[in-house]
Amino acid sequence: MLENIFRNIPPVVKNILIINLLVFLGTEFLAGQGINVTQYLALHYFTSDNFYPHQLVTYMFMHGGISHIFFNMFAVWMFGKVLEQVWGPKRFLIYYMATGIGAGLIQLLVAYIRIIPLNELVTPEQMDYIVSNGYELLQTNRNYSDPISGQLNILINVSTVGASGAVFGILLAFGMLFPNTELMLLFPPIPIKAKWFVIMYGVFELYAGFSNNPNDNVAHFAHLGGMLFGFILIKYWKADRNRFY
Repeated sequence: MLENIFRNIPPVVKNILIINLLVFLGTEFLAGQGINVTQYLALHYFTSDNFYPHQLVTYMFMHGGISHIFFNMFAVWMFGKVLEQVWGPKRFLIYYMATGIGAGLIQLLVAYIRIIPLNELVTPEQMDYIVSNGYELLQTNRNYSDPISGQLNILINVSTVGASGAVFGILLAFGMLFPNTELMLLFPPIPIKAKWFVIMYGVFELYAGFSNNPNDNVAHFAHLGGMLFGFILIKYWKADRNRFY
């Protein structure tokens, strides 16, 4: 039965599922050996000592827990396979990678905008200390008692992981290509058209992003970034209707 399920999954979606699962299992195994892969593969702020350009790609194949990877991969399987069948493997892969990288760029941009006013409230020496030592402090589940230093430390040294940006790009594409397709929500269990589902989710992410809840570890603007880059790419492709799908 499992073999039949995988046989019906198009190649790019299938490989995305496999790679994410292998990376997740490998990360968990290495963590048990005392090796912190997240430090090198998760997305860090560009002034952090732990930032590397390749993280704009690798971060989207890492996840913070079983539920995180399950729901992301479920969405990739459920909606991504339809898009790949419509667009073909090459275009779907370009779309997936572009929205994932775009989400990471928006996440870095929003962090930069939030850091600018805070940067004026600390000395250059304090900022250098936060950049150099803040990551290790966070690894011990601690942070600076000073609220400004604490906020800066979170913005600079907390890493971003997950395929959610690309997933939100997939949701947007599905909503634009099949706007009147009815989806069944889990909570509450009611049907809703794809276009309203995407709009509702986008508005919620915008609200959650601007609410700036300090206890919220979700990268809401990365989600919106995935949708933004997806919208731009679809509009660009759709300009040539004969090549869109």
